[in-house]
Amino acid sequence: METEKLEFDLTLYPQPVLRKVAEPVQAFDDELRRIVEGMFDLMARSNGVGLAAPQVGLRKRILVLNPTGEPDDALVLVNPTLVERSGPETTFEEGCLSFPGIYAEIRRPDACVVEAQDVDGKTFRGSYEAFPSRIIQHEYDHLEGVLLVDRMSPADKVRHKAALQELVDRYKRTRPAAPARRR
Repeated sequence: METEKLEFDLTLYPQPVLRKVAEPVQAFDDELRRIVEGMFDLMARSNGVGLAAPQVGLRKRILVLNPTGEPDDALVLVNPTLVERSGPETTFEEGCLSFPGIYAEIRRPDACVVEAQDVDGKTFRGSYEAFPSRIIQHEYDHLEGVLLVDRMSPADKVRHKAALQELVDRYKRTRPAAPARRR
């Protein structure tokens, strides 16, 4: 019997789930596999290279990435821990699927070491450099409730003020109204 595929939509700034620290995955089952498959699908449809579970509205410690788009370069990190960040700090223009059309120069260490689990719960450790390391660090930030806007320079915040405000305004227009309070 084939399981139904999960289809996700992007969670855009400033939706509150993006600011929450994600919770560890406990069950390594078909549901987790479906989540991961759905995340890879959305990432590919969105022309992204990385995606964290909070970006699809889930408070789970899952991130997926594929720096090249080649099937063999796809990587899933469940319950990741950044053990070490090292190397020279480099500045690189980063974008984020939760901040469509917004790019900023972000400084990060060039390398990282991660301990994580795969979709079967097997623990592994990996060392990553350059672009893959940057993607992992960016997506790991999402699991900690840290966003692109938090890493932006003051100049980039000013430059993107209108676009950031438009995202806030869109969120306010689309979220359900709060129930009226009794006095």
